[in-house]
Amino acid sequence: MGYQCVDCVAEGNKSIRQPRTIAGATMSSQRATPLVTYILIALNVAVFGVTAAQSGSVMNNAAGSSLFADWALVPVMLAAPGEWIRVIGSGFLHFGIMHLAVNMLVLWIIGRDVEAALGRARYLSVYLIALLGGSASVVWFQSLMAPTAGASGAVYGLMGALAVILLRLRRSPGSIVAVIALNIVISISVPGISLFGHLGGLVAGAAATAGLLYVPQWRKATGDTAAKLGWAAVAVVAIVTIGLIAARALQLRQQFVIG
Repeated sequence: MGYQCVDCVAEGNKSIRQPRTIAGATMSSQRATPLVTYILIALNVAVFGVTAAQSGSVMNNAAGSSLFADWALVPVMLAAPGEWIRVIGSGFLHFGIMHLAVNMLVLWIIGRDVEAALGRARYLSVYLIALLGGSASVVWFQSLMAPTAGASGAVYGLMGALAVILLRLRRSPGSIVAVIALNIVISISVPGISLFGHLGGLVAGAAATAGLLYVPQWRKATGDTAAKLGWAAVAVVAIVTIGLIAARALQLRQQFVIG
């Protein structure tokens, strides 16, 4: 019966090249549980539960909910100090249970594949950047007084991410592009849907994913160097997105507080 000491096996494993996702994240031999997707869904459901409990309604949970009032993205509110929670918190709020259900269904369908392709940390980064991208677009282009809420911007970002992933794999992104196009038409046609929030999330999510997948390729980098370049590209997209929100907040503060 053969035997290998634990230290010997550990030392030997260091010389074995670990498999990586297309984005450079290390991966196991079996498909991992989409833990981040499940956590994001749980957070959205939990926040909805709080707003529903506060309002006493699952259909009109925005009315009478202090959490909804504090987190909904109302662009003009960024003129006041201490209101930055809205640019993130609004992405976990939903107007009624149907709004929540649709977004969580799409997140569950698309999120699992994107998480498997990118790895957990990169996937979470893309999701949050897409959320911020949606907020940036809303504060710049939407009505100053209209409240916006929902994970739709982040979900659109995952759609954009999936399209980029398919392109990088040299597979046709036609199906997901058709889904994106259909949803944009719906966003334009149906009143009350935040078109700018969706588009901002789509662009930010696609840009962050493109940075992860294409910058290392353009630099012909491999291994850890490729991973670092990918993260650097994501950081650039994040900085630009946050910078856009900060610039708009400063502009609003000058307009409504100083002016």
